[in-house]
Amino acid sequence: MTDDLLEGPILPLLIRLASPNVLAFFIQSMVSIAEVWYVGQLGTLSLAGLALVYPLLMLMQMLSGGALGGAVASSVARSIGAGRTDRGQALVWHALVLALAGAGICSALYFWGGHALLKLLGGRGQILAEAQAYAVVLFSGCVLIWTTNILASIYRGIGDMKLPSMVLVLGVFIQIPLSGTLILGWGPFPRLGVPGAAVSAVSSAAIMTALLLWPLIFRDIVVKLHISALRLQKDLFRDILRVGLPASVSPVLSVLTIVAITGLVGRFGPAALAGYGIGARLEFLLIPLIFGIGAALTAMVGVNMGAGKLDRALRIGWTGAAAAGLLAGTIGLVLAVRPEWWVGLYTEDPAVLASGSLYLRIVGCVYVFQGVGLSLYFASQGAGTVFWPVAAGVLRVIVAVGGALVAVLVLGMGLKTLLFLTAAGMVVFGSVTALSVLFGAWGKPRS
Repeated sequence: MTDDLLEGPILPLLIRLASPNVLAFFIQSMVSIAEVWYVGQLGTLSLAGLALVYPLLMLMQMLSGGALGGAVASSVARSIGAGRTDRGQALVWHALVLALAGAGICSALYFWGGHALLKLLGGRGQILAEAQAYAVVLFSGCVLIWTTNILASIYRGIGDMKLPSMVLVLGVFIQIPLSGTLILGWGPFPRLGVPGAAVSAVSSAAIMTALLLWPLIFRDIVVKLHISALRLQKDLFRDILRVGLPASVSPVLSVLTIVAITGLVGRFGPAALAGYGIGARLEFLLIPLIFGIGAALTAMVGVNMGAGKLDRALRIGWTGAAAAGLLAGTIGLVLAVRPEWWVGLYTEDPAVLASGSLYLRIVGCVYVFQGVGLSLYFASQGAGTVFWPVAAGVLRVIVAVGGALVAVLVLGMGLKTLLFLTAAGMVVFGSVTALSVLFGAWGKPRS
């Protein structure tokens, strides 16, 4: 596999490595679609409560699977590319320790200030109660979500995209019926409502964690979870965190943008909030699909950077960016033209349909920039340098959130202006990230 990563034709290799991920994450998106449909049967207020708290789940997924997970995959890939499998094996233990630490921090932060955050975002009455009930379950069991994502990243770092994808798909087939059973109370089971979705997520993660641990312990693969490698070293933590910590800023900023906009949209009423939540959920669903390509890019770029092959790493990055931009842009444009194909899946409320459709008509047109920027963010993790993707994320917040605050709170403008500023922030993120790679953020190629 390492020889393929270093020498194989780029596009066929990218397709081969990314296809299992993209397929798995596409299937996983069915969980989100199903859960929103289930919750939609409970009413608009329940749907608004889920929309309020859903960004916190996605932030945790992006931190564990994207930021820290990408850093783990990058560290393992660079070690394998440099021929240091012993170092790669030691990194497994360090990754798991960081997973436990990340889960602990997320739980502590939520139980310290999460309720106040949900109120700050506009949660009141039943909407706040639904969001809080979901979040308490989620953050109580989030260690299982963290370990699942970190374990999957270890496999991706050694170039094995199939096993984590297969486990993820199995998790989907468990979670979808389990969510319906617990949310709506099918058969003899109690109707838990919105918290049932969180119980289902944590339960599925427990099964996936066990399935991903088994091969690391008992199978003969490049890196293993072996007690002989349990020697914690500062330089290995540093190698992961020097990429993972700055990379964590990007998903925080992405979610901050959506959360802040969600809070502002809440000023226009529950129907606007529910509609925006349905529309913005498409962006959240695109992130895992792009991550399917990005996870392959992290491994491919990381191995080639570890072997000193910068020119090839850059070609890999641009190939992946083009693929991700095409995927995200196509989905965005299709649903911008026919927003009812998405929003109509979840609601028949005319006011909710109108606000959700408005989001897609404006923001969906620029999803191509999200695809390019996010894929190059993952590729930059493989290159071991994420300053510019993070800087691009900061600029996105300034444009989208800063502009929206002024437009809505100072100038008294409406929902349409807010959404145009959201789209402008997405354009800035993709453009700045791409320009940084073009002008040498990874280093200067020889040719």
